[in-house]
Amino acid sequence: MHFSATVLSKVSAAWARLWRQLLGLSMLAGLFGLSAMLSSCSTVSRSVMAPPPVIEGATFVGNKACVECHGVITKKFPDNVHARMHLDRNGPPGGTSCESCHGAGSRHVQAGGGRGRFVHNPGRNPEACFSCHEDIHADFKLPQHHPVPEGHMNCIQCHDPHGSDVKKAGRGLAMVRQNETCAGCHRQQSKPVLFEHEAMREGCTVCHQPHGSINAKMLNDRDNNLCLKCHAQTPSAAGQIYIGSVPHTTLLQRGTCWTSGCHTAVHGSNVDSTMRY
Repeated sequence: MHFSATVLSKVSAAWARLWRQLLGLSMLAGLFGLSAMLSSCSTVSRSVMAPPPVIEGATFVGNKACVECHGVITKKFPDNVHARMHLDRNGPPGGTSCESCHGAGSRHVQAGGGRGRFVHNPGRNPEACFSCHEDIHADFKLPQHHPVPEGHMNCIQCHDPHGSDVKKAGRGLAMVRQNETCAGCHRQQSKPVLFEHEAMREGCTVCHQPHGSINAKMLNDRDNNLCLKCHAQTPSAAGQIYIGSVPHTTLLQRGTCWTSGCHTAVHGSNVDSTMRY
C-alpha cells in the first residue's frame, strides 16, 4: 500500500506539472496573439485602397466642389458602400471623397465639368475600378469573361457605383436584382417560360461566374457537378443512381445534363417540365 501511494503521489505531481506547463503555453500563445492583433490594428491604415492614377496638374478640391454640379449623385451616395471608403493621401479635403475613385478634380472643375474631362470615368475605363478590385481584375483575365477589358462593356452596366445601399432592391453593387441586370443583354435566356428552372429564381450567379471563368459560358463547373450541387444523387439497393424518381445511372455517362439531349432548355421551357425544347 505504501508503494502504491508513493506511485500515485508521483503521478499526481507529474500531471500537475504538465497542467501548469500547458496553461503557461496557452497563456503565452494568447499574449502573442493579442500582441499581433494590437500591432496590426495600430499599424494598418483604414485607407487600404489603391490611389487612382494621377491626373497631371490636378489637385484635390473636396466633395463640396462635386455637390454643386452632381447633386443627384451626391445625395444618394452616402448609402453606398463606396462612401465608407476613403483615400488618405496627404489628407484630401472632404474626408470620404469622390476623388478617391475619380482622381484629383481641380482641372475638372476649372474646365467647367464635362463627362470624362480631366477625371477618371469608370464608364469609359475600368482601371479606376480595377485599382481596388484586384481580385475581380484577375477574373477578367480568365479564358471566358465578359468583354470589359476589350472595351465592349464597362463596370457600370452591371453595377451602380453611387447607388443606394446594397441591401435594397435595385441595380446596386450586390446585384440584388441580378436576373434583371443580366436580362438587359441575355434576353433569350431570361424570358418568361411556362416551366421555369428553379435556379433562375435564385439568380444567374448560382450557375455562372459573372466576371470570368475557366469554363465555357462562364459556368461555375464544366460538367454534371454543376447540376448535382442542387439535384442530389440517391443510390438504390440495386446499385442504380436516382435523381428524383428517375434512374440516371446510364444517363450520367452521356455528358453534361444540358448537352446529352436530356435537359437542353436549361433555363426553362414552354413545352416540357423536364427542361426540353
